Amino acid sequence: MIELTEIDLAAALLRAVIGVTMIAHGHNHLFGPGGVAGTARWFGGLGLRPPALHAWTSGLLEMAAGVGLLLGLATPLWTAATVGVATVAGIAAHRPNGFFVFKDGYEYVLVLAVASAALAALGPGAWSLDHLVGIDFAGGWPALGVLAAGVLGALGLLAACWRPSASADG
Repeated sequence: MIELTEIDLAAALLRAVIGVTMIAHGHNHLFGPGGVAGTARWFGGLGLRPPALHAWTSGLLEMAAGVGLLLGLATPLWTAATVGVATVAGIAAHRPNGFFVFKDGYEYVLVLAVASAALAALGPGAWSLDHLVGIDFAGGWPALGVLAAGVLGALGLLAACWRPSASADG
């Protein structure tokens, strides 16, 4: 029988809510109103080049991260991916609008990124496939590593592909 600890419960709750959120967000990018073409138009309007590639990559990465987090499999990888996606969204789409989400600000993506880093600090918990196979990357250094990997990956992507002054027709 698996013991119920506060840390295991907190990790399971964070994995569940972040995982479901990422799956829903990725699904919306791929299959929501407008589908990939609509997401590509939006990404193009933000200045992400090439927009169709970013639409597909974002949707698939978000869905994969969500499934990985729900299962608790390769949790550090998927928390870093979530930090990266949230960082790109925060900088490219939400930063100009201020903090509050009701003004399309960065509040939501900041909370998502910090919750992902907190999950990395806690570890995936006993109710995870990582625990089952003996993967245990929890603590302050892994959380800082997840933050660094996510933020640096996002900054690299933005440096290579973000041209905010470009027209939306890309």
